[in-house]
Amino acid sequence: MKLTETQFGDVTPIDGYGPGFFRIGGEVCEGPVLLTLTGVRSWGGYEDREAVLALAGEIDVIFFGTGAEIAHIAPDLRDAIEAAGMGAEVMNTPAACRTWNVLAAEGRRVAMAAYPV
Repeated sequence: MKLTETQFGDVTPIDGYGPGFFRIGGEVCEGPVLLTLTGVRSWGGYEDREAVLALAGEIDVIFFGTGAEIAHIAPDLRDAIEAAGMGAEVMNTPAACRTWNVLAAEGRRVAMAAYPV
């Protein structure tokens, strides 16, 4: 098997995650996070829809990491995101972290809002 090292450039990669935390760019972030190409910040969860909707025009799709298990987001949140011109992809947090690392490294216009496992 041939392995290729990923080059992240200016993008902050997710280095790891665990019970209640993420390690992003070498720094530990506790609780839910909102990660964009420009940085990471705390996220208030699904009730913090304004932080997500503020990304309109900056991103094409946001990945929702729902914790250890996959869960749906509220239909009205999905509708608001789509009305703002963005897509919403829901997956468990480990899958969201992997997807973020791949697509952000490719320079895609993505964000991730995630609960820790």
